[in-house]
Amino acid sequence: MAGRTGKALPASRWSQARKAVHRVRTALRRSAVDYFRGDGSDWIAFAALAITVPALTYATIARPLWFAPESLVLPIIAGGLLLRPANLLILYAAAAVALIVEATVLGPYAAGPGRVTPGTILVVAAVGLSGLLVAQFRSRVGVPWRRGGTMLFDLRERIRVQSKLPKLPAGWHREMALRPAGGQYFSGDFVVAALTGPDRRTLEVVLTDVSGKGMDAGSRALLLSGAFGGLLGSLPPHAFLPAANAYLLRQEWQEGFATSVHLVLDLDSGDYELFSAGHVPALQLHAGSGRWEEKAGEGPLLGVYDGAQFDAVKGSLHSGDVLMLFTDGLVETAERELSEGIDRLTGEADRYVVTGFQGAAWHLIEAVARDVNDDRALLLIRRDQGREREP
Repeated sequence: MAGRTGKALPASRWSQARKAVHRVRTALRRSAVDYFRGDGSDWIAFAALAITVPALTYATIARPLWFAPESLVLPIIAGGLLLRPANLLILYAAAAVALIVEATVLGPYAAGPGRVTPGTILVVAAVGLSGLLVAQFRSRVGVPWRRGGTMLFDLRERIRVQSKLPKLPAGWHREMALRPAGGQYFSGDFVVAALTGPDRRTLEVVLTDVSGKGMDAGSRALLLSGAFGGLLGSLPPHAFLPAANAYLLRQEWQEGFATSVHLVLDLDSGDYELFSAGHVPALQLHAGSGRWEEKAGEGPLLGVYDGAQFDAVKGSLHSGDVLMLFTDGLVETAERELSEGIDRLTGEADRYVVTGFQGAAWHLIEAVARDVNDDRALLLIRRDQGREREP
């Protein structure tokens, strides 16, 4: 019994030690995750930087030719990025004390190299002031630097995910391409789409161009895409744009207008309605004649005045027909009128008739408006040949 007890005791202690190590490791991992998400305390960074200041001071005194007094700006810069203003001021006080100690030990700056000169004090003070301004700005915004990049990435991904088109049944091909202005990752153009109706055989697509471009319009585009996505399918097609217009008016943005086009397509018959709010006309390719036809609904810009009416234009997609929706950045520039841009787009699109427009959206943007400093979006829907249902 005693032997078994003696063996069980060390095993129990070993198990307790493993559990303690596991708890410590879990706590450290959770603390690290919270810190980089911006939710945790900055005491780890503060402790590390507080140790760095006396270490640099000792190195400067011991090896002044290798460690200059100006090296104190390194923890100050890191503190401006990592610490909250209160802890940052404590770090600055420690750096000031370090400069005083270095000046006292090393002697007057005229006595040789590695001394604390007035220029050293000015450099350290200027860097400290810059870091404090950055820290105060972060504190006012409420977003730590380590979280800011993640939030921008989430913003971009949410816009991209919300702009995905639903999978269509056999007999239909759809694709979309979006290019923000200036090579940025944020665009004022967005798409929301859904399959609606009792049997989900109606495709509703809304292509919107928010005023502004690039990152300036990205935040408003995210807000509107979420709101429009909630309205789509929840209202009758004729009520969507009036509701969207009322939503923009409630925002009271200084630059709050937008253009939008709302497509309602019956995937069984191919019949569609096109509602427009100041948007550029859509284009339909009639496979039988090989000619392009402009389709433009009647309606004012979104967010301009209350009580606006939006009248639809009707059409039908037959076997081999193509419908293209796009924003004005694709066809209109300061040097090119709208009609000229549409002619160029249709001329390039004719090259993809033989291939069935597979992968055409991206290539059309590259060919028609590759270097335009504006947001560009293109959506095309094609009814495959031989897939039209008999009446």
